[in-house]
Formats: sequence, structure tokens, C-alpha cells
Amino acid sequence: MTNDSKKEDPQKDLDLGIGSLKMRDEILQVMYWMTGEGLGSEISVVDLRKFLPSEQTVLARDLELMVSTGLLESRETKFALTEQGKAEGGRRFADEFESMIKPGHFECDEPDCDCHDPEAAGEACKHLSSAYMN
Repeated sequence: MTNDSKKEDPQKDLDLGIGSLKMRDEILQVMYWMTGEGLGSEISVVDLRKFLPSEQTVLARDLELMVSTGLLESRETKFALTEQGKAEGGRRFADEFESMIKPGHFECDEPDCDCHDPEAAGEACKHLSSAYMN
């Protein structure tokens, strides 16, 4: 007689694995952001829980896994991004927020250009016009 309740559920395992990968992406992004904003380069589980909806034990487990893959360094009760972690965190952060940080329609990358002035809204940027390109 077999016990069906102890059979493995491959879909549940897949869902847990995907959830863990997503959380690691979130951890990298939050740590990259916190470091860049000057909130600290060594970050604890408690610090991360302010921004991530995860149980402390699950978050601590994910952080330790990230140490074993070379994305983080463990420093007593805190964690820091490695060079690889900084590169991955930066890439994920840029991918996530790309649509929010790129220039708007008819705007260029020149911060002092008139196209960034609200009073010039709707006018094509001189840097993007064919007359300027020639």
C-alpha cells in the first residue's frame, strides 16, 4: 500500500523554485538601490524586510544561497554585494525601471535642453529633428 500524500508534486517544486528566483532578483535590486542611495553597503535581513514581503527565515535562506553562488558576501549578521552581485543587481534594476528613466517622447538625453521644459510640451526636440542631424 502506498501513501499518495507523500508523492512529490513537480508543479509545486517548480513554483517554489520560480518564486525563489524572483525573490533573489528582488533582493539584488533592493540591495543595489540601497547601496546606491547611501543607505549602507552592508545590509541585514531586517533591513531587507522593510522592502521585501518575505519571512525572515526564508529571506535568510535566500541570502545564504546567494552567498554560495558568489552574488553576496556574508559579514557576520549582514550581507554585501560582490562585484558580480553589483553587476547583476545593476542590470536587473536598470531592466526593471528602464521605462521610467528613459527620456520621454520627443525628449533627448541633454538635461538642459528645452524639450525637458514643461512649457515646451508637445514640441519636437531640436536634437531629434532631421534639421539638427544634418
